[in-house]
Amino acid sequence: MDPSPGAGPLLCWFDARQRDDIAWRGERDPYAILVAEVMAQQTRAGTVAPYHRRFMARFPNVQTLAEAEEDEVLGYWEGLGYYARARNLRRAARRVVSEYGGRMPSVVSELRTLPGVGPYTAGAVASLAFGLPEPAVDGNARRVLSRLYDLETASPSALERAARTLLDEASGRPGDVNQALMDLGSRVCTPRRPRCEECPLSSRCVALRRGTIGQRPPRKRRPRSPERVEAAAVVRRDDRLLVLRRPSDGLLGGLWDFPSVALSESASAGAALRAALREGLGLDCRVGEEMRVLRHAFSHFRLRLGVHGASWRSGEVTGQRVHRWARLAELGDLAFPAYLRRLIDEELSPRKAR
Repeated sequence: MDPSPGAGPLLCWFDARQRDDIAWRGERDPYAILVAEVMAQQTRAGTVAPYHRRFMARFPNVQTLAEAEEDEVLGYWEGLGYYARARNLRRAARRVVSEYGGRMPSVVSELRTLPGVGPYTAGAVASLAFGLPEPAVDGNARRVLSRLYDLETASPSALERAARTLLDEASGRPGDVNQALMDLGSRVCTPRRPRCEECPLSSRCVALRRGTIGQRPPRKRRPRSPERVEAAAVVRRDDRLLVLRRPSDGLLGGLWDFPSVALSESASAGAALRAALREGLGLDCRVGEEMRVLRHAFSHFRLRLGVHGASWRSGEVTGQRVHRWARLAELGDLAFPAYLRRLIDEELSPRKAR
């Protein structure tokens, strides 16, 4: 690895140009930092800010989150997606209360034992809240370090060594170095058309000197994710709708949903829904035509969901699925996936029903 460029120019740049769209910038409460960093996993910081403020207003400390019901936590998370993060965060809070007396652990090895806390999140909490020289390498920092040291293989160990080189020269500001690397990658050292003339580290950037900026970090080709086709039924019984709670250990676990079924290429959506309602839930229902098509991209597949109106004829829900017949006005109090929330707001709200 080439000699370190030093952290001084990076910190001077950071001090003059700190981002104003990160609501928790300057925060020192390890719990607040943990919440923010978990929210920011796979979500843009600018998107996270209003959710973080709302979440912290309701769950201001680890004790209140540990004592909260999962339904309520998921409700405050609604719209952020990747709901396993919310469930893990609540489990982490309960662990902190039961095993650490309500005080967030400061050692990275202990932070890593908390549900949903990986190397990046542990490093962020340790450096930002406790001032420990621990790396926190997100996607933006990965790009900066890969170019700065011209890393042909941006492996976790190589990135950690590169980050620690800068942290050793941080003059007691490890958290600021970590944040500066992220900001630099977001604003200047961008994936395409990086503004090297504005970079405080350009004079020492090995990839710039060698002409390999466009090759760093090495890119991975992602195959196109497959499409999954499903049909859902909005089943009405008088003035109520049938909603089911998804299993907590699966996709979108703990959220509420409408009865749905996976479709094959030749399947009739109406027939498949009638069979699923009858055989899976013990209900005889009339299923109407498709009223709306919803599309949503998950991390590993794309969903095409055809939504059908349906009306209950007879039967009571059987099986182990948690369910309820909810009035339209009650749907706002239940946590749904974001794509279903749009359907509810646009098609099923009490105002629309009138």
